[in-house]
Amino acid sequence: MSGSTPTALADGKLRLDEPVDGVARLTIANPAKRNALDHPILDAFTEVLGRLDARCLVVTGSDGMFSAGYDIGEIPDAEFSQRAEQLVAHPFTAAIDAIEAYPYPTLAAIGGHAIGGGLELALACDLRVSASGVELGMPPARLGLVYSHTGLRRFIDAIGVVRTRELFLLGRYVDAETAVTWGLVNRTVAAAEIETAALEMAAELAGGAPLAQRGNKRVIRALLDARAELDADTERELIALREASFASDDMREGVRAFGEKRQPQWSGE
Repeated sequence: MSGSTPTALADGKLRLDEPVDGVARLTIANPAKRNALDHPILDAFTEVLGRLDARCLVVTGSDGMFSAGYDIGEIPDAEFSQRAEQLVAHPFTAAIDAIEAYPYPTLAAIGGHAIGGGLELALACDLRVSASGVELGMPPARLGLVYSHTGLRRFIDAIGVVRTRELFLLGRYVDAETAVTWGLVNRTVAAAEIETAALEMAAELAGGAPLAQRGNKRVIRALLDARAELDADTERELIALREASFASDDMREGVRAFGEKRQPQWSGE
């Protein structure tokens, strides 16, 4: 029934409700960490999406923030390489895959800043509506992180090679209005209207013919996948580059500097 009482998941850091008929909404609620994504949140995404059958899924964040990305800032140095890679390589990938595999349309309602993995989470949705003035950014260049080839492919598919280079190689942050011109966001609305606008769009998506919605989504995904094959040797090379970045001194320094709001001192190692 629409207007349902939210169900708390991931120790309350993810909420599930049905705000209007046929629409399921997942709200990231980890405000103490700017809605950063951790193991319980990501695992809950994967689990719940495997059993939902709503005709539209809305993904959003609480407290004026969408998501600040992976929660890796407080991992101790001695455990950093293993724990950071484990967070990103398994639960994050599984959650993103679950969003993309959801058979009906998905919509990200971006009411606040979406950074790093938070932005990729939004990009995994079929459509995105954002509050005006919100910033969207990709900080791997500032963190010493080699991003996943699957994640980079997702951005190239959405905004093209030139914009992807600008976003990643410059560690660029763009406002929502610029993001619309890039194709990163479908539309913007005033901050006070983000929930209403998102639910209106979600209700429209949920009201589409189910066979057509599922079928057209599947065709689009198949066409994108068909042009994105890598040979096995190249894929292994790209994965190795990413894994090496997690073990690097530069990534530890980048994460520390990012948290301390200072310029990193790169060693190249």
